[in-house]
This record gives sequence, structure tokens and C-alpha cells, in this order.
Amino acid sequence: MSRKHLSFFLFCGLCISIISCKDDVLPKPKAYLSLDYPKPNYTKFDKACGFTFEYNSIGKVVDQGSCNFHIEYPKLKATVYLNYKPVNKNIDALLRDAQKLTYEHVIKADGIVEQPYVNDKKKAYGMFYEVGGNAASQSQFYLTDSTKHFLAGSVYFYARPNFDSVLPAAHYIKNDLRMLMESLEWK
Repeated sequence: MSRKHLSFFLFCGLCISIISCKDDVLPKPKAYLSLDYPKPNYTKFDKACGFTFEYNSIGKVVDQGSCNFHIEYPKLKATVYLNYKPVNKNIDALLRDAQKLTYEHVIKADGIVEQPYVNDKKKAYGMFYEVGGNAASQSQFYLTDSTKHFLAGSVYFYARPNFDSVLPAAHYIKNDLRMLMESLEWK
């Protein structure tokens, strides 16, 4: 190889090393989804059943018959299932079934927080369950007047349970469930 060629290669190598020398490459920080849910606008639900309540108008109430309803949240890919049963001296069995449904999630749950609900003025008594972790349902509740009415509710997402992914939507719907419980009135 001639001296001329060697000088040319050294010059090119020097130019490339000068041009390519920049600051060290740093990894980008993890990004989180910025989910923007609309401010809730609550609408009164009043059908020929033993109760009324308020629900978020972004949800669509679907009648399943026998005073059982679904509130579908298409944008959040979730459904709240509401099951009504009359109390006929079977309050212990209804309470046991509602608690059993919640605690079936204990296998996948990181924890279950029980929050009692008492509203003497409306004669509404119950429990709100917040289920943490990769359980199928993040929120469940039941309400009763202990003599005539029993309503149980639970939220399910149309996705494989992954708590980190559904957390923002679960939190949003959890607030809707609390409003439903607080606004519930027996007929």
C-alpha cells in the first residue's frame, strides 16, 4: 500500500472519529400513559325495580331482566355487573355469597381492603371491596336494607388482569361505584 493511500485512510479515520464523538447515550426514562377521562356527569337510574341510583353518563345501562343490569364502559373496556335479589329471610346466605365472590379473587390479589358503608337515613348498609393486584375484578360491593332488598356489584375489564395497565380505569370506575352506593335509594 502506498504512502498516499495510507495517509488518505488515516485522514478518513480521524474525520469519522471526530464526527462520531458525541455525548454518551443515555437511556430514556420510562414513560407512562397519559389517560384523560372525562369529568363524571351522573344521571339518575330509575326503573321498575326496588331501587334507584346515579351512574356516570359515559356508561350505558343494559337491562338483563329480573332487575339485574350491566353498566358498560366501552371507552374503558369495562362492565359493572349489578345483581339484585329480594331478601326473603335469606340475608345470611346473600351476604355469604357476596363475600365468597370477593374472596375468590384472593388467589391473584395482593390484598383486599374492606370498607363498610352505613347510611341510616337511606337504610343502606353494605361493604365496598377494593381488590389489589392482578385479580379479575378490582372493585366489588354489596348493599342491603336487611329486610327487603339486596344489590351486589362488581367491575370487570375486557382484558387479561394486569393491575398496572387497568389501574387508571379501575380508579375512575371505583369512584363511580362509590357514587352509585352513596346515591342508592330503596323504593
